[in-house]
Amino acid sequence: MESDAGTGRRERKKTATRAAIRDAAMRLALRDGVERVTLEQIAAEADIALRTFFNYFSSKEEAVVAGAAGDFRAFVAGFRDRPGSESVLRALHEAALVVLDQAMADDRDHLAALVVIRGERSLVPQLLAALAAQETVLAEAIADRVGPGQDEGYPRLCAAAALAALRVTLDRWLESAGAGAVPSLDGLRGELERTLGALAAGLDRPSRPE
Repeated sequence: MESDAGTGRRERKKTATRAAIRDAAMRLALRDGVERVTLEQIAAEADIALRTFFNYFSSKEEAVVAGAAGDFRAFVAGFRDRPGSESVLRALHEAALVVLDQAMADDRDHLAALVVIRGERSLVPQLLAALAAQETVLAEAIADRVGPGQDEGYPRLCAAAALAALRVTLDRWLESAGAGAVPSLDGLRGELERTLGALAAGLDRPSRPE
């Protein structure tokens, strides 16, 4: 029977291999463009056998998008760790800031990756699948935070609205630098504050008088 230590080592190796494949796919996509990257190139860059690639990802597009999924897991973990005294949207706001700050401090290539993901039409199906999975995970975290006895639809509605707000924030920020350019970090915090602030204040507005 395998020991807990052995199981832990195996899981750490799998996590490291997945990260190596994901990072290799993104590096090559940044250098050559997603359409020109081959699975053989990704495998060679990650120093794995080609068959090993398919133990972790079904396509190169899924591997390229996987980097953003890692950030999302950190975001949900950060949200769960926020003080219970914070409201749901305040906790989401603070968790998002922590993850964004960490991502940008780690590597400016992360910004370039966001530009690539946003601009590649071939990545749209993978993005949609990732967003659907993210919404479910975040809704579960929100449900745990507010506890039982609340409107059952609230966690899903809040998760969907919060993720939409974050997408709008990143889209507006990336658009500020023009097509294909990597934007300055200045203004990202303010953009996030405005978007989530509008969500917290309520989206209903009076219609324009005729």
